[in-house]
Amino acid sequence: MDAMQLVLASSSRYRRELLERFGLPFEVDAPDIDESPLPDEPARQLVRRLALAKAQAVASRWPAAVIVGSDQAAVHGSRILGKPGDVERAVLELKRLVGTGVEFFTGLAVLHAASGSAEIHVDVTTAHFRPAGEREIRRYVELDRPLDCAGGIRFEGLGPTLLTRVDTQDPSAAIGLPLIKLAELLRRRGINPLA
Repeated sequence: MDAMQLVLASSSRYRRELLERFGLPFEVDAPDIDESPLPDEPARQLVRRLALAKAQAVASRWPAAVIVGSDQAAVHGSRILGKPGDVERAVLELKRLVGTGVEFFTGLAVLHAASGSAEIHVDVTTAHFRPAGEREIRRYVELDRPLDCAGGIRFEGLGPTLLTRVDTQDPSAAIGLPLIKLAELLRRRGINPLA
């Protein structure tokens, strides 16, 4: 039997680097979808919807593939945090977060393009921020440049220096792709990194 083709529906370099850990051949196809939350949409539903929408958006170009879609939202209180985009917004956002907890919801969808069947999972990571002053926060932003990261923190960089604890079932979920669950879902589709 021919090996199933694997496609990552993402423009994220972080997700690409995470999937490369499996050592499997895969293609990358950036979905072009509107990622805006719906009115009053909770973060868990948002990331489920967008992870699946990303996979579905590229499915027609890969009709025989297994497609991986993922999305992440950071939540502080009842507010969904975006990607800061610039230094001043990153500093402002992080100043609001110090001394509090932030939940990172990471949605994962594994879609079999030929059948249209999909499995969806949401992983939740809670990051507990330590107290920090503006000088430290600015230095962090200057060194780590987390401008394209939800909540303005890069877990794979210097982000842990601002934290006291991370509660998670899967450390890779905080970066943007829950590899433990992904490995399980891929095995169900006949794709095993250890085979």
